[in-house]
Order: sequence, then structure tokens, then C-alpha cells
Amino acid sequence: MTRVLLLHPGAMGSSLGNNLVENGHEVYWVSASRSDATVARAAQAGLTRTGSLSEAITEVEVVLSVCPPENAIEVGNAVADTKFLGTYCDANAIAPSTSQILLDIFGERYVDGGIVGPPARVHGHTRLYLSGSNAHQIAGLFQSTRVQTEVLVNGPLTASAMKMCYAGYTKGTAALILGIRALAEHYGVSSALQAEWSASQNSLWDRSERIGPGTSRKAWRFAPEMREIAKTFHSADLPSGFHNAAAEIYSRMASLKHEEEIETSTVLQYLLNRTESDS
Repeated sequence: MTRVLLLHPGAMGSSLGNNLVENGHEVYWVSASRSDATVARAAQAGLTRTGSLSEAITEVEVVLSVCPPENAIEVGNAVADTKFLGTYCDANAIAPSTSQILLDIFGERYVDGGIVGPPARVHGHTRLYLSGSNAHQIAGLFQSTRVQTEVLVNGPLTASAMKMCYAGYTKGTAALILGIRALAEHYGVSSALQAEWSASQNSLWDRSERIGPGTSRKAWRFAPEMREIAKTFHSADLPSGFHNAAAEIYSRMASLKHEEEIETSTVLQYLLNRTESDS
């Protein structure tokens, strides 16, 4: 059994924690300043509650960070300030250059991670890419769970690079399609675009109808992820403007975070910066 501290049990993090618990490990989490929804998720996942980071850090050998990408460095610094000497794994959607900062902090004890797929509730859909000196240690924790691990051996930051490449397409093209739908709405050619896509781009209109509702509640997380992808392109001396624009697309949807049901037409109005009071 390995004792792991999970920071923090959101939808994805709690699913990873639950897989670890079911695999015989003890998984701690910090309840300070967390919402009732987080408390409920952690309890359902079988995680062990602790009141503070300083309390939790004395109990564990591994820290697993699963948080919004803009908080990755802050969380890493907070753990480093406790003088933690175990393995630190960051599994956030961050650029390799951002991950390098954490590598500089933790040295060979750092594992770079990148998650592809949905929360790990069924087999075969969630992959955790890992790189770094202790990558096999983290992979071993998830052996025989619903989380498929892939250790990349061609550099300590390649897991983050893999995540940026994958999401650069999936979430990047989703933002592009939403932007095109908003553009067509602005110019009054939505019906013509639907007819043309139906004739020449099989299923693209149907996909565009699913993207808005499917991403609206997660757009607040996707925006900073797009900025990390843009940073990754820039570091490779490749054009980064597309994903900066994708970040703006998702930023305009960020206030839809708490909407239970949303129509594509409403998403398009948010992208066009139109509200009911404007009409």
C-alpha cells in the first residue's frame, strides 16, 4: 500500500483517487476551503479527509496534483514549502515549459503527467501519460485499474507535450467549430452553412450541435488549457495565435459553468457577446 495525497478531488481527480483506493492504496485529500460538492465527491470516492496540507503531507509518500492548469505552479510551490521529500506528480494540462518549473522545484522526484479522456469510471477510456525518473512508480499505483498508464521515455517533460498535442486538436478544433457557427450566426448564413455541411462535410453540423452544450460547463477550464497549448507552440517556434483565439472562445463561455442545460443557440449568443438585454 502507498499513501497518496490527491490535490484536488474534482471530477477527474476524484475518479483517479477512487481507482487508487480500489487498488489498495490510501488516498488523502485536504478539505480546507473546499466546497460541499468536493466534500461529497471525496467521500463517494473513499478518500481520507485531512484538514490542512501540513497535516496531510506528513502521512504520504506521493503527491498527485490534479487541478486547473493556472493553479499548477501555486499548488507545487505550496507542497514544496512543506519540505515534502516524496514523489510529486503533476497531472495537469500544462505546457512543457510550465512543467519545467515544477521539475526545477522537485528535481528527480518530479513526475510529469498528462490525462487524456474522461473521468476514469469505465475501462478503456482514460489514459495517464507519464514521464520522468519516477514515472514507473506512479504507473505502478494504477496497475490493473480503469486508468491505463503510458510511460514515455524520450524526455522528462514529454507527458505534458503529449497532452498539449492531443488537446490542441480535440479542444482546439471544437473551439474553431464553435467560432465558425457564431460567425455564420452573425452574418445570417447558418441555414446555408447547415445545408452545405450536410452535403459536403458529413456529420459536421451534428457535431457542432453537440459541442456547445458539451463544453459549456467546462469552458472555464479549457480557456487556460488553450493558453498553455499556445505557450507550447510558441516554445517550438510555431504559430500560437490559433490557440490563443481558442482561449478567447472558451473564455466567453466561462460564465456558463453552472448551467445544467444549455442550447447551442445560447452558446452562440455568448460567443457573440450578446445577451437578452441586448435584443
